[in-house]
Amino acid sequence: MSSDFYTSSILPFASIIIKLCRAYTDTQEDFEDYYQEVCLQIWRSKDNYRGQCEWSTWIYRLSLNVCLTLLKKKKKLRRHLDSEKTPENLVVDSLAFKDENLNQLYSAIKQLSEVDRGVIMLYLEEKSYQEIAEILGTNSNNIGVRINRIKERLKKILNEKFN
Repeated sequence: MSSDFYTSSILPFASIIIKLCRAYTDTQEDFEDYYQEVCLQIWRSKDNYRGQCEWSTWIYRLSLNVCLTLLKKKKKLRRHLDSEKTPENLVVDSLAFKDENLNQLYSAIKQLSEVDRGVIMLYLEEKSYQEIAEILGTNSNNIGVRINRIKERLKKILNEKFN
């Protein structure tokens, strides 16, 4: 991957890529693998971009799809390892951020379904309902309802954690 492509086409969107990768990983090592794989897939797929949506929308959609694919592979591997009666892998929740409140929020977000994690991450990035719908390939009317339900679940998770 050329550094020019990375600097001009990926780096401006690194914050959302980082946030999405963080929402789908539990360790620093997994995070780095996911981030690297997302960047690689963006580079590999750049010629498939047809301009039917904003570049940022395409980046978000691709990043989310890569994270979901890697998560599925990880779950399959974990099931396979568990079926072989190997010792359980300890999943250590790394402190990704120095801000403890942000770590608590990410911890709560990780308890949501895979798709809901993507929705709330895009919402936290201040994407419009229309943009979120376009990224996820759904209609914007459903997004508002879904976001409200996700917020309620997050409130419940966080309240249970602190009470």
